[in-house]
Amino acid sequence: MTKAGRRYIRTLLLAVMAMAALLWAAVDLFDIPPEEIMTLFLATAVGAAGIIAAAALVVLLWIGLRKLIARNRD
Repeated sequence: MTKAGRRYIRTLLLAVMAMAALLWAAVDLFDIPPEEIMTLFLATAVGAAGIIAAAALVVLLWIGLRKLIARNRD
């Protein structure tokens, strides 16, 4: 494995461990119930999916308008 590959895997593992530590701290130190964390995670996932869908719609409209304008020039 190359040096860049090892660095990528190390960074990925450190990120996963840091996220696990944050979740542990939220549950253990701040007494946030795991159900609340799951609710927040799902709300974040739905929000991100909504933003991605809106961006995809804008891109499709943009491409459609470009084709429409190109067709009218001919």
